[in-house]
Amino acid sequence: MLQDLLRTRDWLLADGATGTTLFAMGLTSGEAPELWNHAHPDRIRRLHQDFVSAGADIILTNSFGGTSRRLFLHNAQDRVIELNRLAAQHARAVADAADHPVVVAGSVGPTGDLFAPLGALTEAEAVDIFAEQIEGLKAGGADLIWIETMSAVEEMRAAATAAARCGMDYVVTASFDTAGRTMMGITPEAMADATTSFTQAPHGIGCNCGVGASDLLVSVLGITAAKPDAIVIAKANCGIPQVRGGSIDYSGTPELMADYARLACDSGARIIGGCCGTTSDHLLAMRRALETHRRGDRPDTETLIARLGALASPPPREGATRRATRRSGA
Repeated sequence: MLQDLLRTRDWLLADGATGTTLFAMGLTSGEAPELWNHAHPDRIRRLHQDFVSAGADIILTNSFGGTSRRLFLHNAQDRVIELNRLAAQHARAVADAADHPVVVAGSVGPTGDLFAPLGALTEAEAVDIFAEQIEGLKAGGADLIWIETMSAVEEMRAAATAAARCGMDYVVTASFDTAGRTMMGITPEAMADATTSFTQAPHGIGCNCGVGASDLLVSVLGITAAKPDAIVIAKANCGIPQVRGGSIDYSGTPELMADYARLACDSGARIIGGCCGTTSDHLLAMRRALETHRRGDRPDTETLIARLGALASPPPREGATRRATRRSGA
């Protein structure tokens, strides 16, 4: 379904934030969002419906931490199939009732463990762990698997191998939140190159989360330069996270996220959405911006900074010790 839509559209709009939206609905710190697939199905479906009503073409299931390794922290490691199946079923129900085609993407996040030799988890073990989760998402009706917020090539490859084992198409995105690299030191260009060696090729590659919108689009520029023919994904946080008392707020306005969407398109992304802090209001502004936008010249880093604010975690060539200064609303 994703490929069919991409053949007829220049861009697709992915949804916004799951976690921060659920916190606004009452999720508490330390509570597993995946448990809400059973405890609060009405809230999960409302989450998806709000994004679909704002114009999302792709919605991600509430299953980011749905592996046994993550659910173990909540004594729910024996509920992997159940919770992931429910996650996909909730998204599927909303997608099937929509007035436009909507892709259900099964969200698969990292295990939280380090891979050997830095940690105890082997790649073969990780494949089994991811395959269990993906079987649940498949049973619930997911159209494809959305491997996201990755930082190590070994973990991306393990999740991709698991998707292939389960007979599912997939996309993969990484978080380049450490001076233009992932936490494990992978550059956008290296990530793009690495995916070409996976047993089954991804249907899309890109970036999500990280620090700010301008940082993420610098990473998009790296990927699109390395793989100009790839379907590239941009799913940026809504501005910069800011701690206010006991909560974390995101500084991005709908206007900033609309400009981010235009710049993502100009940077070569074909699937554009929002990550942490992105509400349905932000997403609606992004949809309207993309519908009236004609792809422009490829921006450079200076253009991104001028329009979206300074890089929060600049790569060394931008000055590794420079402190980011942000304009109002960025």
